[in-house]
Amino acid sequence: MRALLKILASGAAGGAKALSALWTFPSILLSAFLLSWGAEAAQFLMSQGVALAILAWLQTLPEFAVEAVIAWEAGREIERAHLAIANLTGAIRLLLGLGWPMIYFTFAFFGRARASRRLPRIQLDREHATEVMGLVPPLLYFIVIVVKGTITWIDAVILLGLYFAYLWVLLRHPPHDAEQLSEAPRVSQWAYRQKGWRRKAAIGGLFASGGVLLYAAAHPFLESMLALAAVFGVSQFVLVQWVAPFLSEFPEKLSAFNWARRVSHAPMALMNMVSSNINQWTVLAAMIPLVYGFSHLRHHGTWADFPFDAEQRLEIILTLLQTGLGAMLLANMEFDWLDATAIFVLWLAQFLVPHWREEVAVAYALWMVVLAVGFAIGAKPLRAPRLFWESLQAGRRRSGKREGGRGKGKR
Repeated sequence: MRALLKILASGAAGGAKALSALWTFPSILLSAFLLSWGAEAAQFLMSQGVALAILAWLQTLPEFAVEAVIAWEAGREIERAHLAIANLTGAIRLLLGLGWPMIYFTFAFFGRARASRRLPRIQLDREHATEVMGLVPPLLYFIVIVVKGTITWIDAVILLGLYFAYLWVLLRHPPHDAEQLSEAPRVSQWAYRQKGWRRKAAIGGLFASGGVLLYAAAHPFLESMLALAAVFGVSQFVLVQWVAPFLSEFPEKLSAFNWARRVSHAPMALMNMVSSNINQWTVLAAMIPLVYGFSHLRHHGTWADFPFDAEQRLEIILTLLQTGLGAMLLANMEFDWLDATAIFVLWLAQFLVPHWREEVAVAYALWMVVLAVGFAIGAKPLRAPRLFWESLQAGRRRSGKREGGRGKGKR
């Protein structure tokens, strides 16, 4: 009888959590719009890349919260460490394998009436070379981590350093011309057109209100969706690797879908996803050994590096190959239907048939080799590195002019 009462009580609690989706889902939806409106207005005050980096930070707050809880629990019970890697790799693979194709097909569907070809391409802007190239350093460093078999606090410091270097480059880009403001939503236009200090306050208010609403609704939203998944008997590993990341990334997908639907903003939508990928490979990954180490110190009295076994190493390698392929696909500053379809199919294959991980990893690697050969023989243009270098040079010239102007002003 007691067992039956416990089951009924847990079912009632799960039902109550599931019902909270009635208010948390609209709250998440509104927060996504507020944040995207803030980002669209902010790109006229600062570089679009910095605005998207701020947006990515706010959007990934739920994801950071989930990963922190898992890493803390792993520090207390080492056998739970695999769940931290599952959540990290699942979040990255989901954002790229599902998010990038979603952007393309939304863009292609809503832009079909004005497109000159049946299957148009998303053409990235010159400034987006920074985001594309920003994926490369953390991926290269993660090869070192895979070889070592542990993630240490030193690795965390290096990954954080790579992220701050990426932000430093973004800060050197100029803001967008205010003449493009007419393409922004009315809320973004209203915020930018405020005078004096009110402009920054209005834009900051959009970010702040969206962030606060997201912070307040994220946990109950995640709990409600996980409760629904548990009702349908979804396993713990699947919950951690796929369901939780999908839900924690939900605000990003909403913003990106909205931009992709407007067609002209599809490059911005794609860069929103890329910026989040960079955030995940650096800051999110760096958080794991730090939280794990503190938890191990708290519960066992000693600091410990975060370990992973052969199975988790395969998860990381598969995720590295997928992201490396994504970076190579964007290296020509375009994203087309073949790129989107193939990425989605390969992600779906290893999602539906988990024991195909090795085969999918080989497919990623072979595709990367084909692309590398294409770049080497000139069959496919390698634009991103050249545009990235040119943007660095332009940033230095702008900095030199500003310093020269200050010097003349002093004299």
